Amino acid sequence: MVSKPSRHCTVELQALPSRISQVRRIVTAQLRYWRLDALIDRVALGVTELLTNVHRHAGTDKTCTVQIELDLDRLTVSVHDRDPRLPYVHEPEPGATGGRGLALIAALSESWGVQPHGRSGKTVWFALPTPPLVPLFTADAVYGSATTGPLAEPVVLESVATGDSAHTPARSAVLG
Repeated sequence: MVSKPSRHCTVELQALPSRISQVRRIVTAQLRYWRLDALIDRVALGVTELLTNVHRHAGTDKTCTVQIELDLDRLTVSVHDRDPRLPYVHEPEPGATGGRGLALIAALSESWGVQPHGRSGKTVWFALPTPPLVPLFTADAVYGSATTGPLAEPVVLESVATGDSAHTPARSAVLG
């Protein structure tokens, strides 16, 4: 049996404004690594909205976990926090500066939802279809073909630079 491959990226944080922008950069770097540049704007906006909700509504414990999971044809983004109160979509008052976050999540995603975890909190998630991926390498490019021959030099891929080394990935729990 062939199982469906997936990739994960998990970031734990305090949902504070400075950390929200940092997580947005980490998520953007991860999507670029996965070659999903077409999803960056929607995912960054969705993550910002969900983390802003944690910042505004989760009380004093702003600890949360952002997870993005890539399956073959779907990217799922989730934010787990420790506040058991469930969010809901409501019609904001005219001129209100807030109250549109979940409506925005619904508009930018293919699907979304809330999974309660009893007293230990909840997970709010949204999903997007992934565009068709173009392979990094083809067998002809790696092994050569009768018309192209083998590569003269190895292909070097750039990595996301954080800290002192230009060869370290963004600071997150990244698999894949």
